[in-house]
Amino acid sequence: MTSIIIISLSTLLLLSYIFDLTTAKTKIPSVILLLTLGWIAKQTTLFFEIKLPDFNSILPVLGTIGLILIVLEGSLELEFNPSKLKMIKGTFLNALIPIFIIAFLLAWLFSYFGNVSFRDSLTNAIPLCVISSAIAIPSARNLAKFNREFIIYESSFSDILGVIFFNFIALNRNYDFTSFSRFGLDLLLIAFFSFVAILGLAYLLSKIDHHIKFFPIILLIFLFYAVSKIYHLPGLIFILLFGLFLGNLDELKFFRRITFLDPTKLQQEVLKFKELTMEATFLIRSLFFLLFGYLIETEELLNTSTLVWAAGITAGIFLIRYIQIKISKLPLSPLLFVAPRGLITILLFLSIDKAQEISLVNKSLVIQVIILTALVMMIGLILNKKEEIPQDRLENKATST
Repeated sequence: MTSIIIISLSTLLLLSYIFDLTTAKTKIPSVILLLTLGWIAKQTTLFFEIKLPDFNSILPVLGTIGLILIVLEGSLELEFNPSKLKMIKGTFLNALIPIFIIAFLLAWLFSYFGNVSFRDSLTNAIPLCVISSAIAIPSARNLAKFNREFIIYESSFSDILGVIFFNFIALNRNYDFTSFSRFGLDLLLIAFFSFVAILGLAYLLSKIDHHIKFFPIILLIFLFYAVSKIYHLPGLIFILLFGLFLGNLDELKFFRRITFLDPTKLQQEVLKFKELTMEATFLIRSLFFLLFGYLIETEELLNTSTLVWAAGITAGIFLIRYIQIKISKLPLSPLLFVAPRGLITILLFLSIDKAQEISLVNKSLVIQVIILTALVMMIGLILNKKEEIPQDRLENKATST
């Protein structure tokens, strides 16, 4: 049995690697292929009556680790300098505004048709409003530089803002001055601890001479995020800031106060750290979507009672995105189509307290929305024109929102 498991897992991950290699040509999002592959693996085990343990409890752990690594990988790739500030502003607003519009609109619909409280409806709506960086960032890898950077910033901001918004709504019963004050204090605390932790981790990265040095750094990042989550602090902000700091040492090495980090030596270590992060991200992301596909029940996938809702939600997502992109004067293709739901949607959905669950939002609806948004992205990337708009024009457009 041990050999069979090793052979099966190795084969599945190698197929995942092939999917990743061919995505640029086929334009098929690897998430669809991974979910399909996981589902086929489940049908195979049922056909041959192979008994495997219950993997449901593993999914949130893999998802959380994957989320940390994906945001870290994306932030390490981002350039942060004065010329990028306008883009950051534009992508932040592009991530923030749709979350609120879609969340409150869906919450009203869920409350009206489901006859449940608006707070519970809003808690269930937020997971469906967040762009998945786990799907968007890999899919944007082969796009033009501006589009790729825009999607990385936007999806990373969407993940962070979605988690913060979800925690604020789910953990507070009253939304008054006290709750907003506590929320502001949480942001100040995470900013302070992030600053201290970033300097500490960067110092370790530059000074550790042992042949094993990157894995402990990643474990410390996991530890910081897990502790911050226990205290309901937005730990993803720390991940984003840490990646931006390491990925932009060229912009920082002229500051005398960070000379103790030995920026020149640290930059060489950061390149190796990036490579390790990319490989670890690929592994965890592949395992997560394979496992999620394995846990999908055929009845959930083909549930016609939720399909109308899923189609309506998907249409609403892209309609609102279309309006915002037009207002922002950004090119519709391919940005309009890259708004997939995925890992963060699943994680937030699984985090909903039993007392706050509503019948309209179930696993079937979540699966269908993820697949439909991924299909729209696939079609959009296939139809995307290859000619590139001048960089300066695009960057000016990104700031008009």
